[in-house]
Parts: sequence; C-alpha cells; structure tokens
Amino acid sequence: MRIALFVTCLGDSLFPDVGKATVRLLERLGHEVGFPAGQTCCGQMHINTGYQQHALGLVEHHVATFEAALDDGVQAIVAPSGSCVGSVRHQHAMVARRAGDEALAVRAERVSAQTLELSELLVDRLGVTDVGAFFPHRVTYHPTCHSLRMLRVADKPLRLLREVRGIDLVELPDAEQCCGFGGTFAMKNAETSTAMLADKVTQVRTTQASVLSAGDASCLMHIGAGLGHLRTGVRTVHLAEILAATEERVEPAAVREPGGAG
Repeated sequence: MRIALFVTCLGDSLFPDVGKATVRLLERLGHEVGFPAGQTCCGQMHINTGYQQHALGLVEHHVATFEAALDDGVQAIVAPSGSCVGSVRHQHAMVARRAGDEALAVRAERVSAQTLELSELLVDRLGVTDVGAFFPHRVTYHPTCHSLRMLRVADKPLRLLREVRGIDLVELPDAEQCCGFGGTFAMKNAETSTAMLADKVTQVRTTQASVLSAGDASCLMHIGAGLGHLRTGVRTVHLAEILAATEERVEPAAVREPGGAG
C-alpha cells in the first residue's frame, strides 16, 4: 500500500523520532511511505481556541496538500497522533462549511476519509496486530482523550502492544481519565491542569512500570514533565516507537532519559 505520512507540527518540531519510527514500522511491514513536503499545521490549535477564520487557510492548504497525494495514488494518510487526526476528521469540513465554502468541505471530507491514526491504520486497514516488535520493558498505556473519545480507537493500541515480544504490559488505573493537557487548556487553566496531571502521575506510579506509552506526543510531553519533576524514573515512549523496536534495532526511546517525552 502507498501511504502518506502526516507528521504533525509537534512531531516535526519536537519529536521527529516518532515520525521516523512510524515510517520504519510501515516500511518493515512492506508498505511504501511518502512525505508530502508541503504539509504544515492542520489548524487544530486555532479551531480549538475559537479562531476558525484564521484556521480556514490552514485547512485549505492541508486539504490541497493531501488531496494531491491521493490524486497521485496514495491509498491512506497516517498520523501518529489521535489529536490531529481527530481535527482533520471532525473539524475541517465543519470549518469550511461555516465559512460558506461547500466545495472545500467536500474536498476536506475526501481527505479526512483516508486519514487514519496509526493504530487504526494497522488494525482496521492493514489487518495486523503483530508487527514483529520487541520491547523488553514493563509498560503501561494511557489512552489519550482525542483517540478514545473522538476517534473511538477503543482497544486497538492495546491489541498491538499485547503482541509485542518481551513486553510486560500492565493496566493503568483509571486509564480513561484525562491527563490535563488539552492543548491550550494547560496554559489557560494551569491549576486545574496541574491537579489532573498529579492524579495521572500517581496512577502511573502505582503500576511500577518503567515506561508509559500513548499515541499522542502532546500528552506524553505533559505527563513526562510530571514524571520527570518527581524523578520517578519512568520514561514516556510513543506507541510508534515501541512498535518500531526490534531485537536488531533498539529505538532511541529505549535509552531516553527518565521522564523525557516520547
């Protein structure tokens, strides 16, 4: 299958290893992965903070970039981020329609229909749960809000993790509780966000896991800061990096400093 990588702004700017791991994983499974070079921010931050008119140009650019990839034979678009995929699928057409641009809304729906979060692509589109990964660590998993509630990926990430060789996967108590990040929520409501983060860190520590994983680097960045501040020794590692790890290749995440974001 020909797949286009939507790397997201946060991945491109702060966590490039997550995008690289996504490519290595999919290529190992026999797929051709391309990177549409024109991609920029999808506009989620603007939309979520009420600046839909400012987001319109970003939506139009995103649609044009990935529409061209589909026209060129790409069969799926993947992002290692439930948050950004959620924006593409549930917000782009809405923004276009509210701006009175029905033609853009229809184009956005075409792109969004082929845009998948990593676990969705692997389990639903490619029909695979065992990706040949090896990660000999005690791991707990946090289901991020957008992937769980907006995309409804359910247990797909856990199904993938259960097939990883060497892993000791332990359940996270109250896993479905938000970590408190929520994009600009963490800045505008810092006290509430910090209280939510404290609860999440406490829950992670009860598992005695050495690694916390999730499908969004943003949430891992937030939780990782809390874990690092308390010197817990728990690393945060993106789902893509665990699935890309093999006995022959140890991912950078395996040697990352405790508390560093994945």
